[in-house]
Amino acid sequence: MKLQTYFFGLMLGLPLFLVACGEDDLKKANAISAKKITFTRDRTIGVEIIYSDSARVKARGKAPIMDKVTPSTGVAYEEMIKGVNIDFFNPKGTIDGNLVCDYAIRKDEIKQTIFRKNVVVKNDKGDTFSSEELIWDEAKKIFYSNQRVYVKGADGSIGDGINFKAPQDFS
Repeated sequence: MKLQTYFFGLMLGLPLFLVACGEDDLKKANAISAKKITFTRDRTIGVEIIYSDSARVKARGKAPIMDKVTPSTGVAYEEMIKGVNIDFFNPKGTIDGNLVCDYAIRKDEIKQTIFRKNVVVKNDKGDTFSSEELIWDEAKKIFYSNQRVYVKGADGSIGDGINFKAPQDFS
């Protein structure tokens, strides 16, 4: 008797369950897949990038991995997923600063590079700047951050703040 009740309940409940499923989700899936964006990723290992202005080397950057990402719609960008190490040069050609971080992304169209994760910058005066994010605006020739920035002076003084802004030579 229990088996018959179970079988009867299953036969009655199954059609109700199937009716409750509603509209076909495959129609929605087709609309979503039509909007998908594909990416082309070209990887370069052991990259060295030279930045110069008016035939003078201003910076030399090294990245273990650089991916050039080209979306099917939108603008291409370069991504350094293992970070960068950049040396800055003065007009005499000697190193007067350094920047290291664990991740960077360069957006060429807007002339901007975003450095993220353990960003540390040292200038020729011995000052050290550290933050989780630092943005270089190439057009305005400035570095800035909306994240907390810690500054340790060459004399041992320590400061911190938010909304940091500095000329690209960190003077």
